Amino acid sequence: MDAALRCDVEQVGTATVVHFAGELTLGTAISVRLKLLSCLAEQPDALVVDLTLLTVVDGTALSVFTVVACQASLWPDTPLSLCAPNSATAEMLASGAYGPLRIFDSVASALTAEPDHPGPSISEVLLPVGGAARRARHLVTESCLRWDLPDLVGPANIVATELVANAITHARTMIDLSISLRRYLLVAVRDGSVAHPRLAVTSSPLEPATGRGLLLVDRIARRWGSLPVDGGKVVWAALER
Repeated sequence: MDAALRCDVEQVGTATVVHFAGELTLGTAISVRLKLLSCLAEQPDALVVDLTLLTVVDGTALSVFTVVACQASLWPDTPLSLCAPNSATAEMLASGAYGPLRIFDSVASALTAEPDHPGPSISEVLLPVGGAARRARHLVTESCLRWDLPDLVGPANIVATELVANAITHARTMIDLSISLRRYLLVAVRDGSVAHPRLAVTSSPLEPATGRGLLLVDRIARRWGSLPVDGGKVVWAALER
């Protein structure tokens, strides 16, 4: 974390509250973004950002919350709320220059406003071995049938296979697989490699565990992407329900 910025993370039930203190500048906004993306990778039911002790030196830097809110809406579809009791900061955020942000005057009110019933989820830690992809398909099938989404069994199996296969081939670390149901069916794989996946420059998506295999994910998923986390990354895909 930047020397001009301090951060404390607190778990409140199934929500994550991030308290920032110090100065928000274009420079420290980078640290803010990385910390919030790291928190999102844990897939909390809500993410509340406490700006009470944050001094906004450069108003342009507030756009970092717009960027993170956009990412949160894609994956893991987590509501992002800002607590801004400072009237000057609240006025800047509410000006419309940063898009539609959820702004509250206290952490308590932000937490109260969050939905009480998050969608279901299943997760498991997999070894980086060949059988991991088979286990991922089993979990995805179980999830889709349990949540009455039989039409997604096939597409979700392909996506899970490719994401796990890429983690086995390129990361060679333990794999955290999670499947959750919110606006989309979300499949996410966390591994210990900081290298982000890239689509291969090819028109033939026939080879799994390579950039060509990711072309299948790109064609099947409504959206997909990756996020940096401490010690690695999360690769996620969202499928239409």
